[in-house]
Amino acid sequence: MESWELIIIGAGSGGLAAGIYGARSGLKTLVIDEKLAGGTAADAPIVENYPGFPQIAGGELAQNMTLHCKKAGATIHEIETVTALELKEDKKIVKTTRAEYEAKAVIIATGSHYREIGVKGEKEFRGKGVSYCGVCDGPFFKGKRVLVIGGGNSAATTTLYLSGIAAEVVVTHRRDAFRAEEALVKDIASKENVQVFWNTEVKEIRGEKFVNKVVVHHKKKGETKEIEVDAVFVQIGEAPNSQIAHEAGLDVDEHGYIKTDVFQRTNVAGVYAAGDVTSHPVKQVGTAVGQGITAALEAYSYIKRPYYRR
Repeated sequence: MESWELIIIGAGSGGLAAGIYGARSGLKTLVIDEKLAGGTAADAPIVENYPGFPQIAGGELAQNMTLHCKKAGATIHEIETVTALELKEDKKIVKTTRAEYEAKAVIIATGSHYREIGVKGEKEFRGKGVSYCGVCDGPFFKGKRVLVIGGGNSAATTTLYLSGIAAEVVVTHRRDAFRAEEALVKDIASKENVQVFWNTEVKEIRGEKFVNKVVVHHKKKGETKEIEVDAVFVQIGEAPNSQIAHEAGLDVDEHGYIKTDVFQRTNVAGVYAAGDVTSHPVKQVGTAVGQGITAALEAYSYIKRPYYRR
């Protein structure tokens, strides 16, 4: 069993920031992620207003953070899934699909996953016209007609990205106004190839081998009709990846987010959480980075100065 001082589960913005500060503090630090490092930021077409970068491609920002983390001295294991945690003892055990590791402190930075709308056809056509990542799959639909579902920042940024690729972008939102930032809303309004259906919900996704239409329902008018589209991009938010942590004894709120204090401490000594998996109300790259830094510095204090903040 390999021994580490600090193990960070998740290599998104929060996990990579924790890795940088853990390694810089002199801790033997391992970062594990079931996917490639970078997290959901890597899926974002554009990240706006991250301090120092008015605009930067999400993939570029994620790559820069990953390289920085490695340069700081952290070890990153990609494509390795954590299957179980034992967090009650002084030595924490992290079990993965490859090995078992021992650590003095653990930071949970597992982020979130895309929410599904739960309608007929969604699962059947996933990867066949149904997507949850505009930057990943948008280029496949150049010159086509695509649909975006949602009204928050993720839906708005995806709509703007797709408007530069697709011939036409249709947006359905169940409310009568976007919840996105005003600057994004103004940009959408300026796009001639974007059409928005307010108070409208998608009820079914149809197709043959691939998506070719959706059934939508206008809540106020009570009307149901079909819209022909070549792809559906679901952008209705995320849900926390907290199941394994909860099974290991960490407290979560009614929505499944891990509870932490201002120092990112959980209810288990020596275990911290950072980023979108936590109950912090603001889900942004900047807040995840700040939480990751805080968690790493608290982990350092827990390991090297055990009398501190106990």
